[in-house]
Amino acid sequence: MSADYAVQGSIAVITLNNPPVNGLGLATRTAAIEGIRRAEADNAVKAVVLTGAGKAFSGGADIKEFGSAKALTEPTLHTLINAVEGCSKPVVAAIHSVAMGGGLELALGCHYRVALLGAQIALPEVKLGLLPGAGGTQRLPRVLGLEMALNMVVTGTPVMSEMLAGTALFDKLLPAGADLLAEACNFAASVADARPLPKVRDRKVEFPGHEAFLQQSRASVKAASGPFPAPLECLETVAASVTMAFEDGLKFERERFLHLMQTTECKSLRHAFISERAASKIPDVPADTPTRTIAKAAVIGAGTMGGGIAMNFANAGIPVLLLETKQEALDKGLATIRKNYENALKKGKLTQDKFEQRLALVSGTLDYSAIADADIVIEAVFEDLAVKEAVFRQLDAVMKPGAILASNTSTLDLDKIAAFTKRPQDVVGMHFFSPANVMKLLEIVRGKETGKDVLATTMALAKKLKKTGVVSGVCDGFIGNRMIEQYFRQAGFLLEEGATPEQVDKAIENFGFPMGPFRMSDLAGNDIGWYIRKRRYVEKPEVVYSKTADLLCEMGRFGQKTMAGWYDYKEGDRTAHPSALVNEMIAQHAAALGLARRAVSEQEIVERLVFALVNEGALILEEGIALRASDIDMVYLTGYGFPLHRGGPMFYADTVGLTNVLRSMAAFAAGRHGEAWRPAPLLTRLAAEGRGFNS
Repeated sequence: MSADYAVQGSIAVITLNNPPVNGLGLATRTAAIEGIRRAEADNAVKAVVLTGAGKAFSGGADIKEFGSAKALTEPTLHTLINAVEGCSKPVVAAIHSVAMGGGLELALGCHYRVALLGAQIALPEVKLGLLPGAGGTQRLPRVLGLEMALNMVVTGTPVMSEMLAGTALFDKLLPAGADLLAEACNFAASVADARPLPKVRDRKVEFPGHEAFLQQSRASVKAASGPFPAPLECLETVAASVTMAFEDGLKFERERFLHLMQTTECKSLRHAFISERAASKIPDVPADTPTRTIAKAAVIGAGTMGGGIAMNFANAGIPVLLLETKQEALDKGLATIRKNYENALKKGKLTQDKFEQRLALVSGTLDYSAIADADIVIEAVFEDLAVKEAVFRQLDAVMKPGAILASNTSTLDLDKIAAFTKRPQDVVGMHFFSPANVMKLLEIVRGKETGKDVLATTMALAKKLKKTGVVSGVCDGFIGNRMIEQYFRQAGFLLEEGATPEQVDKAIENFGFPMGPFRMSDLAGNDIGWYIRKRRYVEKPEVVYSKTADLLCEMGRFGQKTMAGWYDYKEGDRTAHPSALVNEMIAQHAAALGLARRAVSEQEIVERLVFALVNEGALILEEGIALRASDIDMVYLTGYGFPLHRGGPMFYADTVGLTNVLRSMAAFAAGRHGEAWRPAPLLTRLAAEGRGFNS
C-alpha cells in the first residue's frame, strides 16, 4: 500500500505514503481511491481528510513511472481527482511542505484546502517541457485569478503558501508549527454537513479585458521561451479557463498535454531530469556506503580556478584555506574572491550577513603544515605532471590520515598522480569547470585504487556544493575534454577547407550552443589548447591537428586576455569582431597545404562538430570511462553548453537516428582526415540493431 487509511471519530484520514515526496504512482493512486470508496461506504464517516506522510503533501507524478504505461493505467490521476471531487462527503486536503504538480492538482479536486504556512505550492510541469495535465490549467485560475495562475503555470516557479493567503486556494492557513492533522480534522468536522459541496470547477474566472491581457502575455512569453514550445502552450491552456466551459477546457488541456509529450524538446527535458538523478548512482557503491566527514577544506593554488573552488566551499558553509607559494599571488586570489562577493552584494544576490559570513570562511596560507588537518584538499595548480607531483608528494607528507586528496586536473592521468602518494585509496579527481563558482558540472574521476567511501563522499559533497557530480574513469581528458578535443579538431579542419571562425561559431550557436568553438577558445585562452597540443605531438604523433591554432598562438593572439585571438577585441568590450588578419592567415595556410577552399554549409559544420562528439562518446562508453550514455549528456548539458532542448550529444544522436549519423560520418570519411571518422564499434552495433545509446 502507498496510502494509509484510518478513522478518527467521524473523520476518515487518507495519508499518501510514497517516500520521499509521495509521488502519485499507480500503487498510491490505487490506495487513495480505495480509501475514498471505503469512506463513502462507511455510514459512520462524515468527512475525509487527505494528507501526505513525511516531507510532503505530494510532489506530483512518480519519477519512476515517468513517461511509462503505468502513468496511464487505471486509476489514472484524472480518475482519482474525479473520485475525490465526486465524493458525496466533504474531502479536505491537509497541505504541508510541498504540493506540486499532480499533488496540487489533486488538492484542487478536493472540496476544501487547509495548509500550513511555509508550504511550497507549484505547477512546475513547464520545466519538463509539459503543461499541467490533470486539470491544473483550468482549476488554478478559478481559485487564484487569471494573472496569478498564468504566472505560476508559465514559469513553474514555487510560491510559498503565505503568498496565496486571501485567495480561494486555501480555506484556512495555519502557523508553521500547528498540528495540521488535528486542525484539518476539526475543520472537516465543521463542514461535514455542508451541502452542496463546493467544487473548484463550478467557479468562474472573472477578468475584464482578458483579450488584451492575453495578447500582451503571448508576446512576452514568446520572447522569453526560446526554442521551447511549452510556455506558450501553458498560456493558451490557462487562457481556455476564461474562454471555454470547464469540460471543454479540460479536453483542450489534455490535447495540448499529449501533443507536448511527443515533442523532442519535452523528451529532452525529461531525459535531462531523469539523467541528473541517475548520475548520482554508482553501481558498485551502494547508497548506504559510509562517507567521511567534510568539515574543513583546503585548496592548493589561488588562481582563477582555485579561488572559484574555494568559493564553493564558503557558499556551502565549509571553512576553506587557500594555499599559495607567494604572498603576492595569495593576496591577489583573496582580493578576487572578495571582489566577486562584493559584486554579488551590489546586485542583491547576497545579503550583508551572508557576504560577511562567506568571506570569514575563506583564509590563506603559504605553509603546507597549516592545511594538515583539512578533511579534503583540492589541488588546482598548473596542468603539468611534474608540478602536480611536487604538490602531491608534499600533501602525502603533511595531510592527516583519512584526508581526501583531490586533483582538479582536466586531462592528466589520475593514477599516476595517486602513485605519487602512499595512500592512492584517498586520491580522487574533482574536475571543476571555469568559472568554478558558477558552472554546475563536477567531473569526479575514479582512479583504479580510489576508495568506495571516497567516491561516496565526493558525490555527497558535490550535492552539498550544488554541483552535478558525474563519475568518469581515467583517460586523457576524461569524458568532457576528451570529447571536446574531437570537436575542436573538426573546427580546425573546417577552417582549412573554407569556413571562417565566425561562420563556424554562427552555425553551432544557431544550433543552440551559447558560444562557438572559436569564441570559447578566445575566452578560455588559446595558449591552454596550444600547451595540450604540444604534449599530444609528443605522445600521439599519429593524431593530426589543423596547424591554424598553432599559427594563431605564434602570432601572440591568445584570446580576450591579449585583446586578440580568433577575433579582435576592444578595451573593456568582450564583443568578438571578425579579424581580417586571422582570415588571411587561414587562407595562406590552406594555400600552403595545396587546398582549394570551398563553401561549407551550416549543416555540414553542425554535423561535423556534433557527430565528432557522438563518436568519441561512443568510444568512451565502450571503454567504460562513462557509466551510461546519459552521464555523457549531463557532462555536456551542465559543463559545455550543449543545448538543453536537444538533450545532450548522445540523446541528440538517438533523435537523429544512429543510422543517419553513420551515413553522414561515411560521407565525411571520404574527405580529408578520414581516419577521424572511423565509427566506434558500439555506434555501428547499436545502429545495426535499430537501437539508441539510451535504449
